[in-house]
Amino acid sequence: MKENIRIGYGKYIAKLGGANQEIILLEGDLADSTCSDIFQNEHPDRHFQMGIAEQNMVGVAAGLAQEGKIPFVNTFAVFIAMRACEQVRTSVAYPNLNVKFVVSHSGLSAGSAGPTHHTLEDIAIMRSIPNMTVLVPGDVMEVEQIIDASIKHKGPVYIRNSATDVEPIADKPDFEIGKATKIRDGNDVTIITTGIMMQKGLEASIKLEENYGIGARLLQMASIKPIDERAIIDAAIETKFIVTVEEHNILGGLGGAVAEVVSMNGQSKVLRIGINDHFSGIGTPEYLLAAEGLTSEEIIKTILQELNE
Repeated sequence: MKENIRIGYGKYIAKLGGANQEIILLEGDLADSTCSDIFQNEHPDRHFQMGIAEQNMVGVAAGLAQEGKIPFVNTFAVFIAMRACEQVRTSVAYPNLNVKFVVSHSGLSAGSAGPTHHTLEDIAIMRSIPNMTVLVPGDVMEVEQIIDASIKHKGPVYIRNSATDVEPIADKPDFEIGKATKIRDGNDVTIITTGIMMQKGLEASIKLEENYGIGARLLQMASIKPIDERAIIDAAIETKFIVTVEEHNILGGLGGAVAEVVSMNGQSKVLRIGINDHFSGIGTPEYLLAAEGLTSEEIIKTILQELNE
């Protein structure tokens, strides 16, 4: 059954808040959308509504972190990665403070809110900031594991949540910061996904094996920074080529990060599936994903074309 990652986050952080009194949530006037309202209902004394003042909210989070608290900053991805980018960089990342940014409606999942609310640049922005860890869960199980890991990690973390409902993928290894999660093995090609593209990658990998006899290794790269260089190098050496799939501009995101590793260490071609450096349209997230070619069918088509050349 499909589950929503942001709802899963809201329920889980509220549960953790019962045992860890140092967790404090800050909200940018979107509690019912980010699902921080679940924490608000259970721990009203540690949930602070900061209003539409994201830059100030980041400053408050920095102050709380300096006092030993673990502030979780909640709003849409676009408002942290862009509107408050200077404060994230200078007030949090520069002093390496223990602030966790949990942002929702990333990628195209803001849907009909349109390009002003779509976030296709945030991975590129955040992974270029020193001291910042960048994590992108693909289902509710992964977001829970990422929240646990982010609390253990001392320093700023950017967690990119989708606002869409997705099928959870069971029986996969637990998440670790800096490690890829191998979901399927294969020695012909490698598919590397992040976020909810994990589900599209799994569909493609299964269909490639069942319909074409192609062994497609599937790596879920929920940890974008630090990234698992060893898994990427192994894929470059052991399979014919790599295909990256992301709900993000193909410039500077997962595809760029993987290509950087391959260019320095491997001998492989990297094909990038994502948003082709343009602003997307307006519609439901499902419509927009299909319009941008973020489907299992497009992954299969890309792989078959490359193998047949």
